Amino acid sequence: MDVKPQMKQAIFLVWILMVPAGLWFTYNNYPPNISVNWLDLLAFLLLTSIVAAVPIVINNMFIFLIQWVALATFLRFGLFAEIIFAQIAVVVLLLKLRILRKGELFRLPLNLNMFFLVSFISGMIYYILGGQTGPNLTHDPRSLWLAVLYVVLNYFLNQIMVSFNLFFIYKIKKSFFGKDFFVETVTTLITLPIGFVLYILYNQVGLIGLLFVGIPFVSLSIIFNLYYSSEKINEYLQKASEIGHQMAERLYVDDVLDLFIQKLSEMLPVDYSYILEADGEVLKLIRRMEAGLVMPNESLSLKKQEGICGMVWSKQKALLFTSRKEWQQYTTDNIPNDVESIIGVPIIRSKKLIGVLLLASKQKRAYEKSQLMIIDILCSHFAVAIENANNFEQTKRQSERCALTNLFNYRYFETLLTEEFKKVANFERKILSLIILDIDHFKQVNDTYGHQSGNEILRELAGRLRKLVGGLGTVARYGGEEFVVLLPDMSKVEAYQMAEQIREMVSNWPFTLQQSLELGNNQQKIMITASIGVATAPEDAEDSLALIRHADRALYVGAKRAGRNRVAEYSSC
Repeated sequence: MDVKPQMKQAIFLVWILMVPAGLWFTYNNYPPNISVNWLDLLAFLLLTSIVAAVPIVINNMFIFLIQWVALATFLRFGLFAEIIFAQIAVVVLLLKLRILRKGELFRLPLNLNMFFLVSFISGMIYYILGGQTGPNLTHDPRSLWLAVLYVVLNYFLNQIMVSFNLFFIYKIKKSFFGKDFFVETVTTLITLPIGFVLYILYNQVGLIGLLFVGIPFVSLSIIFNLYYSSEKINEYLQKASEIGHQMAERLYVDDVLDLFIQKLSEMLPVDYSYILEADGEVLKLIRRMEAGLVMPNESLSLKKQEGICGMVWSKQKALLFTSRKEWQQYTTDNIPNDVESIIGVPIIRSKKLIGVLLLASKQKRAYEKSQLMIIDILCSHFAVAIENANNFEQTKRQSERCALTNLFNYRYFETLLTEEFKKVANFERKILSLIILDIDHFKQVNDTYGHQSGNEILRELAGRLRKLVGGLGTVARYGGEEFVVLLPDMSKVEAYQMAEQIREMVSNWPFTLQQSLELGNNQQKIMITASIGVATAPEDAEDSLALIRHADRALYVGAKRAGRNRVAEYSSC
């Protein structure tokens, strides 16, 4: 609901030009009834403020029912007092709603203008039609009927002004006779007779009448609020359970992190969110979201007692700050300058802290203490989900990797090759090349230097291949002393050149053995060679098995039989 700066300035200007002049006019033409004790007037003002500060909550709607107090004030003390009380009530309402912050201050004069116009127009019509105010209206049936008219006018003018503000200022198209209109109409019809009762009781028994009427009404509002709070907590608990189930279904750590932050941002007023992981003696930032977008992680690390997150880690207790003044002396967390409210919650698994969650909002008092319990429950679900995801990823890595070389294994390679061939078949990829490498006379290496030395050669060769190929393709151990390199979008000529570089890298640089069978020699360097075959799809093969078979044929027929230590490409001729 963005409002243009020019409109905000116009709203302030209207209040300056209209409200003070309107109050002066009202005071001079319809002066307040000053025959009453000032203590009584202050008592009515106090009741008005309390009622404004304790709204009734129905279906997640905040209904501020001050009309009944305003009616009694108007009938007893006159229009001027009612307008002054209404202006004060508006300030109380907006403080209760916590919207009087930078960028939203125009709402104060906007609502003051609306309440002033509603009170002034309905009151003027009442006076023009001959209505009177004071203590003796119960003996004047005409004034009582005009008071009913005043109530109706006041209510409908209020609804019209609300619709006007929504349409012309906030640019929101909303039906006049919607659910909000129905709820407010019913609650107003129920509560406004209380205004007449308050007026009559005050005239009969004085200030004690305010207690007879005000205490039950305020108590009812408080009961409604307590019921709403419990209902809201139950709703939060249900959402927390649903989010916990959703996180448990995620198999990867990144998916769990993203879902956790996303759901928190949907459930709470979150502008910034951070997850830090406990890594030894420091906390490291592993996820950062700002304005709904996942941002690159900063190189942020905190120690215990350092910053808000460090305090949460040290105390292993959640912290809540409602404004910047409360936390700015503690922070070294690089928190943005526009943050006001902060929640910091420890993430604990098996009585061990594994991380810290920090949520921040630009609003003051954006978070409540009851929400800490919900976030704590969510952090417990999150800790379990992260542990499960870590276990899954570790198991998956172990199943996809060769334990000796840490390269991808045969099973992973075949799955990847099948997927890449589908892309070729669907014209998502134009070409796919495959390199197969086999170490020459590797059995002699094992027989001469031992299998431990053979394993050292395999590990070193894997590292060299990974470094040389880089991001151009995928390196895997195909079995024994055989390695494969899958090169998407690389032509046969380019793949051949890559294979030649691999061959030279193997044959021209010696391999270091740390555990040779030869006694007295702790470190030894040996030279080895490799034979390599190259094939390309769809030029040489129409399916994945054919591509492997043809690259293997090039390896053994074109390279091994031709003398080894060479590269051969598949040819159908």
